Amino acid sequence: MIGKEIRLERIMDRNTGRAVIIPMDHGFTMGQIEGLRNMTGIVSEVSEAGANAIVLHKGMVKGGHRKRGKDIGLIVHLSASTSMNPDPNDKVLVCTVEEAVALGADAVSIHINLGAPNESRMIESAGAVVRDCNRWGMPLLIMIYPRGKGIDSTSPQAIGHCVRVAEELGADLIKTNYTGNPETFRQITAACSVPVMIAGGEKGGDLETLTTIRDAIGAGAAGVCMGRNAFQREDPGRFIGAICRVVHEGTSPADALERGR
Repeated sequence: MIGKEIRLERIMDRNTGRAVIIPMDHGFTMGQIEGLRNMTGIVSEVSEAGANAIVLHKGMVKGGHRKRGKDIGLIVHLSASTSMNPDPNDKVLVCTVEEAVALGADAVSIHINLGAPNESRMIESAGAVVRDCNRWGMPLLIMIYPRGKGIDSTSPQAIGHCVRVAEELGADLIKTNYTGNPETFRQITAACSVPVMIAGGEKGGDLETLTTIRDAIGAGAAGVCMGRNAFQREDPGRFIGAICRVVHEGTSPADALERGR
């Protein structure tokens, strides 16, 4: 689909085939959190740092549109829940692909939690979104995680299952947890025909986080999709710039930090 191909080039680096995506959809889930109180400001900082795309809910697109400065890809997130819900893992659709088209989106994203009580409904909703994405030529990023009672969120078997479900549904990009081990993650990426990106994970030190990203890239990851672990840093622009150098240039974590923005 030429529409999907053209739009994917707006959120993936054409030369490396990788992407640094910064989700900023956390306000729906968590409220007015640190880092996302000034959307225009943080979108500008992330853009100037070199990130390929951001993820926003539909109501934040206007506030994040700066009308100047460096361009950045727009991914509109279609599913949501709040931390006040007795089951915050229950994601429901709050936007359509057609709405995202009208908003100028380059892609859309949805969230699925395998192992959650309402897994079946999330998968069913994903099937409908895939159908609409194919109709409109809209790339789909599926954010999918193993989350449920007694489930190990970093288990290679569980993460591999998540990736396979997203691939079989028809995802164009997949975001999931990193296994923490390059060998086990390489087996997952090698068995998948769709680019797999790692989530930000628990917040660690700058060097530690960049080293994890480097290891994941070496194991076949197509980049990183990192939210709070990026925009809540003391200097988000500097850190995101370092991520971009690790992902797209193969710069060592220490050198990427040393070079600054």
